[in-house]
Amino acid sequence: MIDKPLQRCRMFACMLIIALVSGCAASPGDPADAPAGAAAHDVKLVYVDWSSCVAATRVVKAVLEQQGFRVETVPLTGSAMYSALAQGTADATVCAWLPSTHAAYYARVRNRVTNLGPNMAGTRIGLVVPDYVSIDAIDQLAAQAGRFGHRVIGIDPGAGEMAIARKAIAIYQLPLTLVEGTDASMTAALEHAINEHEWIVVTGWTPHWMWARWKLKYLADPRGSFGGAEDIDTLVRKGLQRDKPKACAVLDGFRWTAAQMQEVMAADLQPDVDADENARAWVSAHPERVAGWVSGGVDTRTGAK
Repeated sequence: MIDKPLQRCRMFACMLIIALVSGCAASPGDPADAPAGAAAHDVKLVYVDWSSCVAATRVVKAVLEQQGFRVETVPLTGSAMYSALAQGTADATVCAWLPSTHAAYYARVRNRVTNLGPNMAGTRIGLVVPDYVSIDAIDQLAAQAGRFGHRVIGIDPGAGEMAIARKAIAIYQLPLTLVEGTDASMTAALEHAINEHEWIVVTGWTPHWMWARWKLKYLADPRGSFGGAEDIDTLVRKGLQRDKPKACAVLDGFRWTAAQMQEVMAADLQPDVDADENARAWVSAHPERVAGWVSGGVDTRTGAK
């Protein structure tokens, strides 16, 4: 006959083992690559370091923080941003330019992320020149290549827009080289050229603060190499709705317009402005609009309920 104290010890040991195994095992349907330490009130937002993406990400961060979440924002290349969402090491982005700009990135992960739909409609990318430049279409660039220094001034090499620009240069057989850089270096080159009244062509997009600062125009694209109007979509990792339904609801409700984004970007350009503080100020100044994002039912075209 087994001694009762010994029997109780064995039973306790068995229960402890079962509890440990149960606690470590993944629940059915849990993403294998869920963010490490993914606490219920932690949200990790990833974005591409473009002024438009910075503005949107900071505003969403401010709204989520109002709702009690601790938010981390991480700038990444386009490819890394999509990979982080697909692998579950990040929660969301509000910076997916589709269907054209980020098409290659999205095609690789579309079955491993959840697309909540557009947070902004009617964006655009293309080749941009100052309004004093006398040509009006991409197919006119070749004849004037010398005046542009045989260069198209671009942004970060991994950006989807750069891949499209390379294809456009090939399609139109342009004797111009696409120069890699950043959003900041592109706008600095644009500012210098405009101050000197020189010809320059850059990769550009809408919305961007440069349209408010300078008189610019898109070059017409008769061969459609840059595609048509685009949207900026919100993507989240698989399982976010289950793990953090309130955060997912805020992300799903987030909608605004290019004009509203321009307000944030313009304020970000002021000297010694902190982007997070600026976003919080904008959110505080638009309580009804933000309430619509939090509660849902926002009109995609106007950004209001």
